[in-house]
Amino acid sequence: MIRWLTVLLGALLLAGPVMGAELDGTLKKIKASNTITLGYREDARPFAFTGDDGKPAGYSVELCTRIAASVGRELGLFNLQTKWVKVTPENRIASVVNGTVDLECGSTTASLSRQEQVDFSLMTFIDGGSLLVTDVSGIRDLTTLAGKKVAVVPGTTTEKALTAVLAKRSIRATIVSVKDHAAGVAALDNRTIDAYASDRTLLIGMGRTSKNPDKLSLIEEFFSYEPHGFMLKRGDAAFRLSVNRVLAGMYRSGEVGPIFEKYFGSMTTAGPMIVGMYLMNGLPE
Repeated sequence: MIRWLTVLLGALLLAGPVMGAELDGTLKKIKASNTITLGYREDARPFAFTGDDGKPAGYSVELCTRIAASVGRELGLFNLQTKWVKVTPENRIASVVNGTVDLECGSTTASLSRQEQVDFSLMTFIDGGSLLVTDVSGIRDLTTLAGKKVAVVPGTTTEKALTAVLAKRSIRATIVSVKDHAAGVAALDNRTIDAYASDRTLLIGMGRTSKNPDKLSLIEEFFSYEPHGFMLKRGDAAFRLSVNRVLAGMYRSGEVGPIFEKYFGSMTTAGPMIVGMYLMNGLPE
């Protein structure tokens, strides 16, 4: 038995440098620097935001924290450092492409056009575009947007979907560009716009940050399909597998449940689409 263990340990020691030499891409970068760099949004509540303690928080942030821990174990880096970098809707894709962040942990929709520049993890959430409106606007659905001012962050999938649906239905509304979600809520509070367009779950979180949340409401209608995923460098299959292995494992085991409930409420209110997403993305080993 002792001789067998000696041979096994020797084989593992010999295998270590070979495995290390085979590392490439993001995993090689993380191994060399002993640091994984994660991008997050300050204002994408409840997916990613700056908490009261000044630290990153949110559903996506917690999923990425678990991914970072798993990558550290995979690489034998038991003191792996996690560096959080703030990203915006304007620079989040570029930050992944140029290597400023290894993984973007926010509320980004995995679209085909974006996959020309970056890759995406397994799905992390399913949402849809909707509207947060002022009660005085009288907006009940998209058809009542005629003659109204609706704000949106430029360069988002929401902007593209909203423009398309308004054109298709011949609804004449004024599109107003705002820098970010905070600016959108401020414009609602100041009544310089009548509605703000974004993913419905984000709108719920943003409504709570309003000075007068009781003066705002959500329409029931969805005008787009928004499957979320984490962005990573295009063509980095090894790192993508490491990320997906963690997500799939959490979905299979149910570990994702308490995280979901922490930010969105009971899983009983999740709806069949979210539950189905977890089931379909809980890939077997």
